[in-house]
Amino acid sequence: MLKRIVKNRLGFAGLIFISLLLVVAVLGYLITPDATPKANDIHLEVAIEKPGFQVAMLRGTKKDAEKVSFVTRLLSGQEQAYDYIPIAKWKADSYVVYNKNGLEMWQPAKTEITEKDIVHRTFVLGTDRYGRDVLSRVIIGARVSLLVGFMAVLITLFIGTTLGLLAGYFGGWVDSLILWLINVVWSLPSLLIAIAISFAFQEKGLYQVFLAIGLSMWVELARIVRGQVLQIKEMEYIQAAKVLGFGHVRILFKHILPNIMAPIIVVCAANFASAILLEAGLSFLGLGVQAPMPSWGSMIKEHYNYIVFDAAYLAIIPGVCIMLLVMSFNFLGNALRDALDVNMK
Repeated sequence: MLKRIVKNRLGFAGLIFISLLLVVAVLGYLITPDATPKANDIHLEVAIEKPGFQVAMLRGTKKDAEKVSFVTRLLSGQEQAYDYIPIAKWKADSYVVYNKNGLEMWQPAKTEITEKDIVHRTFVLGTDRYGRDVLSRVIIGARVSLLVGFMAVLITLFIGTTLGLLAGYFGGWVDSLILWLINVVWSLPSLLIAIAISFAFQEKGLYQVFLAIGLSMWVELARIVRGQVLQIKEMEYIQAAKVLGFGHVRILFKHILPNIMAPIIVVCAANFASAILLEAGLSFLGLGVQAPMPSWGSMIKEHYNYIVFDAAYLAIIPGVCIMLLVMSFNFLGNALRDALDVNMK
């Protein structure tokens, strides 16, 4: 199967991009310039600076930051040990806070300033309206998007596969009831269902996003699984298993499910892309991941007004990230469809 995916150039490119993004998302705070929790180090003095912006940072007062373990730092980041102040000029006993207008207001330093107190920082993708590093928030936002997509697909896989197996295998009133439920949910747009489920939760967060997206996308998988089971259950080996007295659970999970994994994998790849789009839409509407947690959708929401100004990159960068990730999963899904198709040579 892997050889067939490699031969499909678009599918292979999608697999490479997803793999690289997964590595970046896992490393997260270990590679971000801003390793504070949720990449939320705010410096209003350098707000809305263009990509490649450089500034000198003066180490200020020491903070009561606890030293955390490696695992905690990997998962949640770590508070900085000192406050840092963006400056334009400095002397041994005073400094000038960075100002876009070029105003020079010298302020006395509490202690003597040395070269060890000055850190030169480069914002590769610029800063947002709060002076936060855009690159750091894009990296942590990738972790959020992949995590939401993965958890939503797991929920979709469990619900859709289970209902599809039951409907297709048992038939009768079970099939009629599940098919009625499928048709009802199918008639409503996934985004509206996700919004309705989001409103049902008082607290907004990752768990609410998982459930809202997962409970809105299982219908397509259930329909496909049901159709596959209706076809396979009439095969001779299934009839032989029934004659031998095998139980329904064994027939479903040992004889039917392994033979319909190919379409399930393809649908899950497509659902992963749909989940990322839904998460971005919910975050854009303020119903998804809540600030200051970075999310590509919330980044677009915070800065879409700047598209008509000189800082369009603040909304374009997360938008391009969403586009590339969704396209990668679609390309990978098409490659998996071709690789798993037994009719293809």
